[in-house]
Parts: sequence; C-alpha cells; structure tokens
Amino acid sequence: MYEKTLVAGWGDMDFNAHMRNTAYLDKSADVRMMFFADHGFPMAEFMRLKIGPVVMKDEVTYFREFHLLDDVGVTMALAGLSDDGSRMVIRNEFFRKGTLAARVNSTVGWLDLTSRKLVRPPGALLQVMQGLSRCDDFADLPDSRSQG
Repeated sequence: MYEKTLVAGWGDMDFNAHMRNTAYLDKSADVRMMFFADHGFPMAEFMRLKIGPVVMKDEVTYFREFHLLDDVGVTMALAGLSDDGSRMVIRNEFFRKGTLAARVNSTVGWLDLTSRKLVRPPGALLQVMQGLSRCDDFADLPDSRSQG
C-alpha cells in the first residue's frame, strides 16, 4: 500500500476550523502525483509522453475531522482498473491518529494532451498501475473504447 504523511495546513481550513472538502481532493491529487514520481513518472515524464491523468469523478466520504496542523496519513490503492489501463478508480484513505477520517474515490483516465482523448497508458506506466495494491472491493472496469 502506498502511503504518505501530510499536514493539515492553514490553507486547508474552512470557516468551521476543520479541513475543507476540496483540501481532500487536493491532497488526493498530490499523493497520486507523488506515487507516479516515486515510480519513474515525474511530471517531466508525463510532459514528454504528452499524457496526463484526468479525473472524471470524485466521491468523498467523511468520518472524522482534521484540524490545523494535524498529521494527515494518506494511503493510495486501486479500487478498479480496466484491462488496457485507460480507466481506473483510485482510492485515497485519510487517517488521523490511525483512525479512518475520510475516503476519496477518484475515477481517472489517461488524457492524450494533443488529441484531448482518453488513451491507453504506455506499457511501463500500465505496469506501475497494475503493481499498486488493490482494495478488497476491487472491480474490473471497461476500456475507454467501450465507453463511447
């Protein structure tokens, strides 16, 4: 399981003095990009390949609050993947002092930055994705071509 520890910063707070909803999405994206960089796909490599991850849907479920300067433990695992790797569901879980505080499920595809269409990832990137830990409720997804 891929894991990072982040911090609930000043810019992450809302009027109620807890972490704002969009901060969870931002931290999910940060952890995704850290994962790719740690596995040979930093931003420069995506630019060279002219592809990038594109989020098509996010779903957030909250269980506990984070407050200013709390450590935010974030895990990343696959909840779904298509055979060709063009579509996936990435699950980030957020932990405060070891207790599940929130879950973000992001439906993601690979966007060709020239054609602006979903594409299959290069083989090495697909291997990285296939090597990511899978959630207990992992599901096989249809390819991008079967989505019209």
